[in-house]
Amino acid sequence: MTIIEIIAMLLIGLAALIGLYRLIFGPTNPDRIVATDALNLIASVVLVLLALFFDSVLYLDVALIYAVLSFVGMIALARVIESKADEKEQG
Repeated sequence: MTIIEIIAMLLIGLAALIGLYRLIFGPTNPDRIVATDALNLIASVVLVLLALFFDSVLYLDVALIYAVLSFVGMIALARVIESKADEKEQG
């Protein structure tokens, strides 16, 4: 591993720690949702890095499927929150 790869992995780990902090101690629910989305993105990046490290295409397929599923999950979560906000406004 080169020094650039080590620095990149340390920065990804730091980003994951910051996202985890915001997920646990976020003052509002939208903060927690954004932190969850960021952690999903970080997990996809880690899977791509594993594909490069192990020289295996399988990890890229898993990363693609994981990214699509996390995107669909975030859209579903946003719709649920939007519908609850609409219910509060109506009554």
